[in-house]
Amino acid sequence: MIEATISSLLESSNRTLLSYEFFPPKTEAGFTALDQTIAALATTRPDFVTVTYGAGGSTRDSSQRVCENLRQNNLSPVMPHLTCVGNTRDELNAIADQFFDQGYRNIMTLRGDPPKGQSEFITHENGLSSACELVELLKARHPEFCCGVAGYPETHPEATSAEDEIAYLKKKVEAGADFITTQMFFDNQHHYRFVEACRAAGIEAPIFPGLLPALSLAQVQRFTKLCGCSFPEKLAQEMEAAGGEGPEAERIGMAWFVQQIKDLLEFGVPGIHLYVLNRPRTLEDPNFVKVMNSF
Repeated sequence: MIEATISSLLESSNRTLLSYEFFPPKTEAGFTALDQTIAALATTRPDFVTVTYGAGGSTRDSSQRVCENLRQNNLSPVMPHLTCVGNTRDELNAIADQFFDQGYRNIMTLRGDPPKGQSEFITHENGLSSACELVELLKARHPEFCCGVAGYPETHPEATSAEDEIAYLKKKVEAGADFITTQMFFDNQHHYRFVEACRAAGIEAPIFPGLLPALSLAQVQRFTKLCGCSFPEKLAQEMEAAGGEGPEAERIGMAWFVQQIKDLLEFGVPGIHLYVLNRPRTLEDPNFVKVMNSF
């Protein structure tokens, strides 16, 4: 099965696209839980789905299993992630060939985070040092690939400035990236300013906002610390007053999440990408289902 590209979906659709991101479970129990999440997708059918990829291919087999599972459940296109970490140029070409032969036509193209135990990214011998180089490699190998790249509304933790961040993102687009998916944010103003800065810099590629529902205060604060994004004090206070986790905290987090989506739809985003973390609760929330089924 040769899958459609995200670019073709954007061209043929007159509505906002919806995508979900999954990660490969580490245990069979995790795969069972993922099956439950996939079943919950019947309520809000995404236009495409993405699957993360462990550093240096550490989850390559399980990532492939998730990709095929999603395909078997008629969730297509499936967009595998690919990173530079731990791979030579030849190995990356071989992975690209495998994806292409299997009918995948969309790749989320990332430099990747340093493997566990390393504090900074180290270019693999005979490997690549950036997402920009990986986009160039994929496009040279298979021009038919549609490549997504990451954008950072609140700036990548390693970036020296917001201006340098935008300048590097422009290089990724000039290298052949077809669209941008952002890191998570909880204040839509960060996204609006980011889009404005991109357009002012001449970046015309579609920009999908990436959202994560805050279902546990402790968990989401860990995530924000890792990726360098801020967490609104008002939301933190409300969730903390509700105990930080549990049904009431989840209700507060989901209400904030749904309002973010509503505002972004009014802004006219081309797509919304959701970091669902393999959890069916997000997809089954009635307010979420209602707003998702509205477009």
